[in-house]
This record gives sequence, C-alpha cells and structure tokens, in this order.
Amino acid sequence: MKDYSHIHTLAQNRILVLDGAMGSLIQTYQLKEDDFRGEQFKDHPQALQGNNDILSITRPDVIKEIHLRYLDVGADIIETNTFSSTSIAQEDYALQDAAYEMNFASAKVAREAADEVSQKTPEKPRFVAGALGPTNKTASLSPDVNDPGYRAITFNELKEAYQEQARGLIDGGADLLLIETVFDTLNAKAAIFAVNELKEETQSDIPLMISGTITDASGRTLSGQTTEAFWNSVSHGNLFSIGLNCALGAKELRPYISTLSHVANCFVSAYPNAGLPNEFGEYDQTPEEMADQVEEFIKSGFINIIGGCCGTTPEHIKEIVRRAESYKPRTVKN
Repeated sequence: MKDYSHIHTLAQNRILVLDGAMGSLIQTYQLKEDDFRGEQFKDHPQALQGNNDILSITRPDVIKEIHLRYLDVGADIIETNTFSSTSIAQEDYALQDAAYEMNFASAKVAREAADEVSQKTPEKPRFVAGALGPTNKTASLSPDVNDPGYRAITFNELKEAYQEQARGLIDGGADLLLIETVFDTLNAKAAIFAVNELKEETQSDIPLMISGTITDASGRTLSGQTTEAFWNSVSHGNLFSIGLNCALGAKELRPYISTLSHVANCFVSAYPNAGLPNEFGEYDQTPEEMADQVEEFIKSGFINIIGGCCGTTPEHIKEIVRRAESYKPRTVKN
C-alpha cells in the first residue's frame, strides 16, 4: 500500500504551494478542434473544442508542459487537468464513457511531470492532487425556477460518478484527492462518501482535501452556507485539509479563511483568484499585488497550503513561493 505520510510531515513543517490556473494557460496554445479530437476521437459526432480535460488524452504534451511550468517555479502540488472529468459533466460532449480514461490519463501525465522535477530536487518532492470538480448539476438546487422541488441529479448518481473519477485518479498515480470549488455541499458530501467508500474498498489511505467557494460578498456558498456551516457539514470526512478557492481574490477571501483557520482541526488551504475580474472578465492583478495580499494572511498564521485559481500564472505562483518561504505554517489544533 502506498505510503502517504510524507506529505503530512511536510505540511506540518512548511507552507506548501499549489499551482495556478490551467484553463487560461491552455488558451495561450490556441489549440484547434483537431487537437481536442486527436486520433482517438477524430470521428466523434460532437464538437470537442473547449473540452480541456480531453487534452490529457489527445495532447498530453501540452498538459505536461503546463505542469512543468508550475513545478519549475517551485509549486509543491500540481492539480490534475480533471475539473470536468466526471461522467456527469462529460455528457455535454457525449464523452461520459471516457471519464475513467480521462482521469487516469490526467493523473499519469501529472505524475510524470512531478516525478521528473522531484528527481532533480529530491530535497523538495512534488505531489499530484487529483482534482474533482463540482459538476454542472447540483443536488441542492432546482434548475427550473418554476419547479423548486425538481432536481437534475440524485445523490447516488453523484456518488457513482465521483467514485469512478477518484478511481481513475488513484490508478493514475495521484498523491491526494482534492474536491474543489464546492458551491453545493450536498455534491461535496456525495464526493466524500464516494472517496471514503473507495478508500475502504482498496485499503488506501490517500489524503483528502476539500475546497469550497464563496460566491459573493454575502460570504456564503451558492447553496447558502456560511464558512463555518460549510466546515461543520464536511468535517466528518477525515480530511487532510479544508479551504476556499475561486470566485474571490485574496483580499476578499481573507475573512473567510480566518474563520476556517479558527474552527478547522486539519490543515487549511487557500487558492484565490488573481483579484476580481474586470469588465471584460479578465484578471489584471500582477504577481506582486496578489502576493502582497496572500502574504498578509500567511503572516497571520491562517494557512498551510496556498496557491492560485483563475487568472494566476506561473509568475504569480513564483512570487507566492518566494513569500511563503519566509513563514511557518498554521499550527493544527486537534
């Protein structure tokens, strides 16, 4: 059985740094429909451009290069390219049957990149977090304003999809599993149940990270929970870490990270956006500006794991790495 104890020890002794955005870097390659199709999906009946997760199969060279760019600037943990790799989300592209393969391929290419860099810097081992995104269906809210009791998905359907995804990520070589950008805690509960059931079945002790998203200045998730309520809802999951990501920049995220740091009895993570988007939906915050804001709550002792979400680049992560090295991680309360 794989030993996961090393990352626990590292997180106790120093702040670990997650990578940054994947999608915005993929856009810089200006890939075409043929890149998304590759040979395997060249006759697929639907357009695939924009389905970034499939690139782990059809253009693994691009995905590996992006991973290496983050690793080369000092990221300790890279996330797999699997934000939408559940069978549920892939229904939009009629690729639900490829979900396991997508997760396996994504974990495999991230594993290769992490191992290459770890061999060069054995004193600074690198890790792969298998990313489980929120899916495009929610168990708590109705998609039909005229029928508030309607649900487009069941808890069990979510559980089965997440378990397939987690299995592919573990088989591909992930060191952690990260249930991320949680806007509906019931979806997250299905993912936690799926992962813990799989861990029991496979006798695995892979660490589980959870990261929610505060959707606006109300300080609540989309399904209506405060930060503390979110923690109380998922704390049963035997978590490696709890955190917040996306939706807000570091400045706006600070009070909610402060709350988590005071209530959580596991490691705390944060990977905010590079500020708030401008009127064109773009992120203007420079690496120095973002790092200044991130450093403030690192300095306050709120954080064990720090990184970036939308709008962040290797340059942002490089500056965050530099700042994080100067501080000790948050002390975990038992």
